[in-house]
Amino acid sequence: MNTATTILPDQKKIGMVSLGCPKALVDSERILTRLRADGYAMSPDYAGADVVLVNTCGFLDSAKEESLQAIGEAIAENGRVIVTGCMGEEAETIRAAHPAVLAITGAHQYESVVEAVHTHAPPSQGPYVDLIPQPDIKLTPRHYSYLKISEGCNHSCAFCIIPQLRGKLASRRIDAVLREAEKLVAAGTKELLVISQDTSAYGVDTRHEARSWKGRDVRAHMTDMARELGQLRTAEGRAPWVRLHYVYPYPHVDQVIPLMADGLLTPYLDIPFQHAAPSVLKAMKRPANEAKVLDRIHKWRSICPDITIRSTFVVGFPGETEADFQYLLDWLDEAQLDRVGAFRFEPVEGAAANALPGAVPDEVKEERYQRIMEKTAAISAAKLAAKVGRVLPVIVDEVGEPDEEDGSIGATARSQADAPEIDGNVFLRDVGEGRKAGDMIDVTIEDADEHDLYGVPV
Repeated sequence: MNTATTILPDQKKIGMVSLGCPKALVDSERILTRLRADGYAMSPDYAGADVVLVNTCGFLDSAKEESLQAIGEAIAENGRVIVTGCMGEEAETIRAAHPAVLAITGAHQYESVVEAVHTHAPPSQGPYVDLIPQPDIKLTPRHYSYLKISEGCNHSCAFCIIPQLRGKLASRRIDAVLREAEKLVAAGTKELLVISQDTSAYGVDTRHEARSWKGRDVRAHMTDMARELGQLRTAEGRAPWVRLHYVYPYPHVDQVIPLMADGLLTPYLDIPFQHAAPSVLKAMKRPANEAKVLDRIHKWRSICPDITIRSTFVVGFPGETEADFQYLLDWLDEAQLDRVGAFRFEPVEGAAANALPGAVPDEVKEERYQRIMEKTAAISAAKLAAKVGRVLPVIVDEVGEPDEEDGSIGATARSQADAPEIDGNVFLRDVGEGRKAGDMIDVTIEDADEHDLYGVPV
């Protein structure tokens, strides 16, 4: 009996550099998942890749510069580079800096990226391929996942060009969102991070269309989605942490606070306030109702005392006076936000703010930036100090090696007040053997500084 040996073709390998926000990271995961379904393998380095994808960020000039540097590095190390992402809208700028780029596509243009890869590194799979379904590719650790619920944005903020880069709001079907969330939790996700450009506006474009889910109709609406996500359970029977990001303070946000108090949602809101002074908010084309927002924050804390509120602010926006900036500092004293990030204003090509009068000198921007960071660090330090002595639930991100002298094992974890790669950490001592990333445990807080907590398992 004659036998023949079939030699399977070598898989083409794809390298990926993903820059920018978590929404771009989700785009990278989807692109790589599609490419693997087409028979490609992933390369951990430049040298082993048949082609390298660079998913760029184009929000700020500094981000564009970082993207151009990443493209240049990929070309120098590999030579075969395809560019995608937000900066892909500026193809002429990219080609002027790097004419050797093979192809350029815009943000979340998955089909165009895959087509470009097929063109420049044709898939080598033949008739003999692995037909066993593969899990989606994740670029985050197994225990937490980003859940993107929509693309684009309907706002026209003066400092932002996201609508030009990613288009108007386009919400995903609610049943598709919930199915993905259920699948992620079943695969080991302990923490879902809900992301979009405007999570509060989810479903506005579809008039909050309802879909059947688990035998009942569920609307494409932030509150309905949050309530359903709160019903998920991990393999251990615990509710996963569900963390809401990019939440604009629309009135219906009030409805999710009781869900946090009831333990269905992680008591955490990421709200991009950007400023507090009415004149600056008006120039930014943002809602100028800072007094009402303060009242609502106080109400939220009365309903859910453990709620963590994170936000970001822009200093040095055109026309911002010293009085405006002092107003912001006073507002922060009153708001007592738990986590704050600040940015010096940067002109973004195509943004309406560039035409505004009253440009703030760079040295003034820097001085204000330092002052706001000093203010918010003091608020954070006081809030974290108040947690010393409490027992808090944490999720473990990384477990260290045993100490050479006494064999003790430390770990890096996060509390419910800490989003990954954004906020602080909880550094643990004496976690014992057998702990691993993704474990959810209770710890006693022993110490604190301006941004982090220190503790030991109960």
